[in-house]
Amino acid sequence: MINNSFCVIGGDLRQLYCAKAISNDGYSVCISCFEECRFSLPFEMLDFKTAIRKSEIVILPLPITKNGTTLNAPFSKNSIILDDSFAKICSGKYVFCGMKENLLSTSSLWNSSMVFDYSKREEFAVMNAVPTSEGAIECAMHEYDGTINGSNCLVIGYGRIGKVLSDMLGGLGAKVSVSARKKSDIAYIQAKGFKALKTNELSFMPQGHTAFDLIFNTVPFMILDSHTLARIAPSGSDTIIIDLASLPGGVDLEACERMGLKAMRALSLPGRVAPKAAGEIIKNAVYNITEEDLR
Repeated sequence: MINNSFCVIGGDLRQLYCAKAISNDGYSVCISCFEECRFSLPFEMLDFKTAIRKSEIVILPLPITKNGTTLNAPFSKNSIILDDSFAKICSGKYVFCGMKENLLSTSSLWNSSMVFDYSKREEFAVMNAVPTSEGAIECAMHEYDGTINGSNCLVIGYGRIGKVLSDMLGGLGAKVSVSARKKSDIAYIQAKGFKALKTNELSFMPQGHTAFDLIFNTVPFMILDSHTLARIAPSGSDTIIIDLASLPGGVDLEACERMGLKAMRALSLPGRVAPKAAGEIIKNAVYNITEEDLR
Protein backbone atom coordinates (compact mmCIF):
# COMPACT_ATOMS: atom_id res chain seq x y z
CA MET A 1 0.00 0.00 0.00
CA ILE A 2 1.53 3.31 -1.05
CA ASN A 3 -0.85 5.42 1.04
CA ASN A 4 -1.56 5.05 4.72
CA SER A 5 -4.26 7.52 5.75
CA PHE A 6 -7.93 6.91 5.04
CA CYS A 7 -11.20 8.62 5.73
CA VAL A 8 -14.61 6.99 5.36
CA ILE A 9 -17.36 9.50 4.64
CA GLY A 10 -21.03 8.54 4.92
CA GLY A 11 -22.78 5.32 4.03
CA ASP A 12 -24.28 2.58 6.15
CA LEU A 13 -22.83 -0.05 8.47
CA ARG A 14 -20.82 -1.53 5.61
CA GLN A 15 -18.68 1.60 5.58
CA LEU A 16 -18.10 1.46 9.33
CA TYR A 17 -16.96 -2.15 9.14
CA CYS A 18 -14.77 -1.20 6.18
CA ALA A 19 -13.15 1.50 8.34
CA LYS A 20 -12.66 -0.99 11.16
CA ALA A 21 -11.06 -3.55 8.83
CA ILE A 22 -8.63 -0.94 7.47
CA SER A 23 -7.78 0.20 11.01
CA ASN A 24 -7.13 -3.42 12.01
CA ASP A 25 -4.55 -3.56 9.22
CA GLY A 26 -2.62 -0.78 10.94
CA TYR A 27 -3.62 2.20 8.81
CA SER A 28 -4.77 5.59 10.07
CA VAL A 29 -8.56 5.96 9.68
CA CYS A 30 -11.03 8.70 10.51
CA ILE A 31 -14.75 8.83 9.80
CA SER A 32 -17.40 11.45 9.15
CA CYS A 33 -21.19 11.70 8.77
CA PHE A 34 -21.96 9.03 11.37
CA GLU A 35 -23.18 11.31 14.17
CA GLU A 36 -26.44 9.44 14.68
CA CYS A 37 -25.04 5.92 14.57
CA ARG A 38 -25.72 4.02 17.80
CA PHE A 39 -22.78 1.67 17.41
CA SER A 40 -19.61 2.21 19.39
CA LEU A 41 -17.14 3.86 17.05
CA PRO A 42 -13.44 3.43 17.86
CA PHE A 43 -12.49 6.09 15.33
CA GLU A 44 -11.85 9.78 15.29
CA MET A 45 -15.09 11.50 14.25
CA LEU A 46 -14.48 14.66 12.21
CA ASP A 47 -16.50 16.99 10.03
CA PHE A 48 -16.25 15.81 6.45
CA LYS A 49 -14.07 18.71 5.27
CA THR A 50 -11.45 18.10 7.94
CA ALA A 51 -11.56 14.33 7.44
CA ILE A 52 -10.92 14.66 3.72
CA ARG A 53 -8.15 17.24 4.09
CA LYS A 54 -6.14 15.11 6.53
CA SER A 55 -6.42 11.91 4.48
CA GLU A 56 -4.82 10.60 1.33
CA ILE A 57 -7.59 8.15 0.42
CA VAL A 58 -11.29 9.01 0.63
CA ILE A 59 -13.83 6.17 0.71
CA LEU A 60 -17.40 7.15 -0.15
CA PRO A 61 -20.59 5.04 -0.03
CA LEU A 62 -22.32 2.58 -2.30
CA PRO A 63 -24.43 3.99 -3.78
CA ILE A 64 -22.69 7.35 -3.67
CA THR A 65 -26.06 9.11 -3.76
CA LYS A 66 -29.71 8.08 -3.75
CA ASN A 67 -31.19 11.31 -5.07
CA GLY A 68 -28.46 12.59 -7.40
CA THR A 69 -27.62 15.65 -5.31
CA THR A 70 -26.63 14.66 -1.77
CA LEU A 71 -24.23 12.12 -0.31
CA ASN A 72 -25.77 8.85 0.80
CA ALA A 73 -25.26 9.35 4.55
CA PRO A 74 -28.17 7.90 6.57
CA PHE A 75 -26.35 8.38 9.90
CA SER A 76 -25.54 12.06 9.33
CA LYS A 77 -27.41 14.95 10.93
CA ASN A 78 -26.73 17.12 7.90
CA SER A 79 -27.14 16.77 4.15
CA ILE A 80 -23.84 16.84 2.26
CA ILE A 81 -24.33 18.43 -1.15
CA LEU A 82 -22.37 16.86 -3.97
CA ASP A 83 -21.35 19.91 -5.99
CA ASP A 84 -18.31 21.90 -7.13
CA SER A 85 -17.43 22.70 -3.52
CA PHE A 86 -17.31 19.01 -2.57
CA ALA A 87 -15.24 18.21 -5.65
CA LYS A 88 -12.75 20.97 -4.74
CA ILE A 89 -12.32 19.59 -1.23
CA CYS A 90 -11.49 16.17 -2.71
CA SER A 91 -9.04 17.62 -5.24
CA GLY A 92 -5.71 15.78 -5.13
CA LYS A 93 -7.14 12.86 -3.16
CA TYR A 94 -7.69 9.32 -4.30
CA VAL A 95 -11.47 8.92 -4.13
CA PHE A 96 -13.19 5.52 -4.00
CA CYS A 97 -16.94 5.13 -4.30
CA GLY A 98 -19.74 2.98 -5.64
CA MET A 99 -21.42 3.98 -8.89
CA LYS A 100 -18.69 6.43 -9.90
CA GLU A 101 -20.63 7.92 -12.82
CA ASN A 102 -23.21 9.38 -10.43
CA LEU A 103 -20.47 11.22 -8.55
CA LEU A 104 -18.78 12.56 -11.68
CA SER A 105 -22.11 13.93 -12.91
CA THR A 106 -22.39 16.24 -9.88
CA SER A 107 -19.49 18.50 -10.93
CA SER A 108 -17.25 19.17 -13.90
CA LEU A 109 -14.34 19.68 -11.49
CA TRP A 110 -13.84 16.01 -10.75
CA ASN A 111 -10.62 14.50 -12.08
CA SER A 112 -11.93 11.14 -13.27
CA SER A 113 -8.45 9.62 -13.16
CA MET A 114 -8.44 10.14 -9.37
CA VAL A 115 -11.89 8.59 -8.82
CA PHE A 116 -12.25 4.80 -8.66
CA ASP A 117 -15.35 2.62 -8.56
CA TYR A 118 -14.86 -0.31 -6.20
CA SER A 119 -18.32 -1.67 -7.07
CA LYS A 120 -17.19 -2.39 -10.63
CA ARG A 121 -14.47 -4.79 -9.54
CA GLU A 122 -15.19 -8.40 -10.48
CA GLU A 123 -14.04 -9.75 -7.13
CA PHE A 124 -16.34 -7.27 -5.39
CA ALA A 125 -19.35 -8.45 -7.38
CA VAL A 126 -18.52 -12.14 -6.92
CA MET A 127 -17.99 -11.90 -3.17
CA ASN A 128 -21.13 -9.78 -2.70
CA ALA A 129 -23.15 -12.56 -4.33
CA VAL A 130 -22.73 -14.59 -1.14
CA PRO A 131 -24.39 -12.20 1.36
CA THR A 132 -26.94 -11.26 -1.30
CA SER A 133 -27.93 -14.90 -1.70
CA GLU A 134 -28.01 -15.49 2.04
CA GLY A 135 -30.17 -12.39 2.44
CA ALA A 136 -32.53 -13.57 -0.29
CA ILE A 137 -32.98 -16.91 1.45
CA GLU A 138 -33.54 -15.10 4.75
CA CYS A 139 -36.33 -13.07 3.09
CA ALA A 140 -37.84 -16.26 1.71
CA MET A 141 -37.76 -18.00 5.09
CA HIS A 142 -39.47 -15.02 6.67
CA GLU A 143 -42.25 -14.77 4.09
CA TYR A 144 -42.82 -18.41 3.10
CA ASP A 145 -44.99 -20.57 5.36
CA GLY A 146 -43.27 -23.77 4.25
CA THR A 147 -39.65 -24.87 4.38
CA ILE A 148 -36.99 -24.22 1.78
CA ASN A 149 -36.34 -27.96 1.84
CA GLY A 150 -38.70 -29.52 -0.66
CA SER A 151 -39.94 -26.20 -2.02
CA ASN A 152 -40.23 -25.60 -5.75
CA CYS A 153 -37.89 -22.68 -6.55
CA LEU A 154 -37.12 -20.73 -9.69
CA VAL A 155 -34.00 -18.59 -10.03
CA ILE A 156 -34.14 -16.25 -13.03
CA GLY A 157 -30.69 -15.46 -14.39
CA TYR A 158 -27.44 -17.38 -14.05
CA GLY A 159 -25.00 -14.59 -13.35
CA ARG A 160 -22.93 -14.25 -10.20
CA ILE A 161 -25.93 -14.16 -7.84
CA GLY A 162 -27.86 -16.78 -9.75
CA LYS A 163 -24.96 -19.23 -9.53
CA VAL A 164 -24.46 -18.80 -5.79
CA LEU A 165 -28.16 -18.65 -4.93
CA SER A 166 -29.11 -21.77 -6.86
CA ASP A 167 -26.30 -23.71 -5.17
CA MET A 168 -27.45 -22.54 -1.73
CA LEU A 169 -31.08 -23.46 -2.44
CA GLY A 170 -30.02 -26.84 -3.71
CA GLY A 171 -27.92 -27.37 -0.61
CA LEU A 172 -31.03 -26.74 1.52
CA GLY A 173 -32.93 -29.42 -0.33
CA ALA A 174 -35.06 -27.25 -2.61
CA LYS A 175 -36.18 -28.40 -6.04
CA VAL A 176 -34.36 -25.79 -8.13
CA SER A 177 -35.11 -24.58 -11.64
CA VAL A 178 -32.87 -21.94 -13.19
CA SER A 179 -33.55 -19.87 -16.29
CA ALA A 180 -30.87 -18.39 -18.52
CA ARG A 181 -30.39 -17.01 -22.02
CA LYS A 182 -27.00 -18.39 -23.03
CA LYS A 183 -26.66 -21.97 -24.18
CA SER A 184 -23.44 -22.27 -22.20
CA ASP A 185 -25.30 -21.29 -19.02
CA ILE A 186 -28.04 -23.80 -19.80
CA ALA A 187 -25.34 -26.47 -20.02
CA TYR A 188 -23.81 -25.46 -16.68
CA ILE A 189 -27.25 -25.45 -15.03
CA GLN A 190 -27.91 -28.96 -16.27
CA ALA A 191 -24.45 -30.10 -15.20
CA LYS A 192 -25.26 -28.88 -11.68
CA GLY A 193 -28.32 -31.10 -11.65
CA PHE A 194 -30.86 -28.27 -11.77
CA LYS A 195 -33.77 -28.01 -14.19
CA ALA A 196 -32.79 -25.57 -16.95
CA LEU A 197 -35.29 -23.18 -18.53
CA LYS A 198 -34.85 -20.52 -21.17
CA THR A 199 -35.64 -17.08 -19.79
CA ASN A 200 -37.30 -15.88 -23.00
CA GLU A 201 -39.62 -18.89 -22.91
CA LEU A 202 -40.98 -18.42 -19.38
CA SER A 203 -44.07 -16.73 -20.78
CA PHE A 204 -44.81 -19.92 -22.73
CA MET A 205 -44.80 -22.26 -19.75
CA PRO A 206 -47.72 -24.66 -20.14
CA GLN A 207 -50.78 -23.84 -18.10
CA GLY A 208 -51.39 -26.25 -15.29
CA HIS A 209 -47.73 -26.85 -14.48
CA THR A 210 -46.81 -27.03 -10.83
CA ALA A 211 -46.60 -23.45 -9.54
CA PHE A 212 -43.33 -22.28 -8.09
CA ASP A 213 -43.32 -21.67 -4.36
CA LEU A 214 -40.49 -19.15 -4.55
CA ILE A 215 -39.23 -17.11 -7.49
CA PHE A 216 -35.97 -15.14 -7.27
CA ASN A 217 -35.25 -12.68 -10.07
CA THR A 218 -31.68 -11.49 -10.62
CA VAL A 219 -32.12 -9.88 -14.06
CA PRO A 220 -32.38 -6.03 -14.13
CA PHE A 221 -34.81 -5.99 -17.05
CA MET A 222 -38.56 -6.50 -17.10
CA ILE A 223 -38.87 -10.27 -17.08
CA LEU A 224 -41.93 -10.91 -14.92
CA ASP A 225 -44.63 -8.86 -16.60
CA SER A 226 -48.32 -9.70 -16.19
CA HIS A 227 -48.31 -12.18 -19.06
CA THR A 228 -45.32 -14.13 -17.77
CA LEU A 229 -46.61 -14.00 -14.20
CA ALA A 230 -49.89 -15.54 -15.34
CA ARG A 231 -47.92 -18.53 -16.65
CA ILE A 232 -45.44 -19.17 -13.85
CA ALA A 233 -47.33 -17.79 -10.83
CA PRO A 234 -51.05 -17.90 -11.65
CA SER A 235 -53.60 -16.04 -9.54
CA GLY A 236 -54.60 -18.01 -6.49
CA SER A 237 -51.16 -19.53 -6.05
CA ASP A 238 -49.11 -18.90 -2.92
CA THR A 239 -46.03 -18.01 -4.93
CA ILE A 240 -43.63 -15.53 -3.32
CA ILE A 241 -41.51 -13.41 -5.66
CA ILE A 242 -38.28 -11.76 -4.53
CA ASP A 243 -36.68 -9.26 -6.92
CA LEU A 244 -32.92 -9.01 -6.33
CA ALA A 245 -32.14 -7.07 -9.49
CA SER A 246 -30.86 -3.52 -9.37
CA LEU A 247 -33.34 -0.78 -10.23
CA PRO A 248 -35.61 -0.64 -12.12
CA GLY A 249 -35.77 -4.35 -11.33
CA GLY A 250 -37.35 -7.12 -13.36
CA VAL A 251 -40.73 -7.66 -11.70
CA ASP A 252 -43.98 -5.81 -12.39
CA LEU A 253 -44.94 -5.19 -8.77
CA GLU A 254 -48.24 -3.54 -9.71
CA ALA A 255 -49.24 -6.61 -11.70
CA CYS A 256 -48.32 -8.79 -8.73
CA GLU A 257 -50.59 -6.73 -6.50
CA ARG A 258 -53.50 -6.98 -8.96
CA MET A 259 -53.01 -10.74 -9.16
CA GLY A 260 -52.79 -11.17 -5.40
CA LEU A 261 -49.19 -12.34 -5.51
CA LYS A 262 -46.77 -11.56 -2.70
CA ALA A 263 -43.77 -9.78 -4.22
CA MET A 264 -40.98 -7.69 -2.78
CA ARG A 265 -37.92 -5.83 -3.94
CA ALA A 266 -34.83 -6.77 -1.93
CA LEU A 267 -32.01 -4.30 -2.58
CA SER A 268 -28.66 -3.73 -0.83
CA LEU A 269 -28.92 -7.02 1.02
CA PRO A 270 -25.20 -7.27 1.88
CA GLY A 271 -25.42 -4.05 3.90
CA ARG A 272 -28.56 -5.23 5.66
CA VAL A 273 -27.80 -8.85 6.47
CA ALA A 274 -24.00 -9.02 6.57
CA PRO A 275 -22.48 -5.54 6.97
CA LYS A 276 -19.24 -6.87 8.46
CA ALA A 277 -18.55 -9.15 5.50
CA ALA A 278 -19.70 -6.45 3.07
CA GLY A 279 -17.35 -3.91 4.65
CA GLU A 280 -14.40 -6.24 4.31
CA ILE A 281 -15.32 -6.81 0.66
CA ILE A 282 -15.18 -3.05 0.07
CA LYS A 283 -11.83 -2.85 1.84
CA ASN A 284 -10.33 -5.61 -0.25
CA ALA A 285 -11.56 -4.01 -3.48
CA VAL A 286 -9.99 -0.68 -2.45
CA TYR A 287 -6.72 -2.40 -1.61
CA ASN A 288 -6.68 -4.23 -4.93
CA ILE A 289 -7.22 -1.00 -6.84
CA THR A 290 -4.41 0.75 -4.99
CA GLU A 291 -2.05 -2.15 -5.67
CA GLU A 292 -2.89 -2.33 -9.37
CA ASP A 293 -3.60 1.26 -10.36
CA LEU A 294 -1.73 3.51 -7.91
CA ARG A 295 1.72 1.95 -7.95
